[in-house]
Amino acid sequence: MMPAYRSIVPALLVALLCGCASHVNAPIDSRNNQQSSGAKTTARSSSSATSSKQSGYYVVQGGDTLYSIAWHLGLNYRELASMNGIRSPYTIYKGQRLHVKPVPRQSQAKPAAMQPRPAVKASPAPAAAPAPKPVPAATPVTVSTSNSAANQTARVPAYDGTWVWPTRGRLLTRFQTSGPGKQGIDIGGHADQPVKAAANGKVVYAGSGLVGYGRLIIVKHNENLLSAYGHNNKLLVNEGEHVVAGQMIAKMGSSGTNRNELYFEIRKNGKPTDPMRYLPKQ
Repeated sequence: MMPAYRSIVPALLVALLCGCASHVNAPIDSRNNQQSSGAKTTARSSSSATSSKQSGYYVVQGGDTLYSIAWHLGLNYRELASMNGIRSPYTIYKGQRLHVKPVPRQSQAKPAAMQPRPAVKASPAPAAAPAPKPVPAATPVTVSTSNSAANQTARVPAYDGTWVWPTRGRLLTRFQTSGPGKQGIDIGGHADQPVKAAANGKVVYAGSGLVGYGRLIIVKHNENLLSAYGHNNKLLVNEGEHVVAGQMIAKMGSSGTNRNELYFEIRKNGKPTDPMRYLPKQ
């Protein structure tokens, strides 16, 4: 019996150590570098969005960003952040519970009644302090700003309202306000055809974690506008990168669908809007 007992003890120790390690949460934010081929593979179905809204919360999974969760649930990312007290850069953690419904505000306690305070005798004003002696002016120093953060920021063009078509091809489907499923447009093309940023912005998601979109890129243009580029064969940008209108960000493919095409969607304040209102006429 002793040999069998000795073989069980090490196995129990290994199991305990593995269990402890699984509770370590790593931060996730929109700046994590991802592989250009779309390394995120944690998929979430539309049924999980429904169950999340019914339960009132969502559990953060590996590969999530606040933007992708808001997109998946059809919410405004700023509202989702506000509901959970999350501030920019919107860092979240695997296993974290996020409220997806507004949290009722607790009734604020009424201030205590004002109590009369005893009169306090004013102290005599202190004597005027002598004027400080003049300090010689510092010699100005010239600092090179060629690599300063200000110049780096200045090189990134902000959203200016200019839009371009994200790719060339035949318009396969148009935007439908009441249609089931995704609400955007599909543009046909061939494998590895260039997919370009439709406007200046910042990549806030690059991966394949949202079912039905394949390899997906989401670009934030300003506080109100986001655009999405789905079904790509290869992603060429990472989260946190700034892109300009017309810059190649992916190669067209058939990920998440059965034909080579680009799925393109624009959301304003969290709601899908017709991309044709922004794209120039062809």
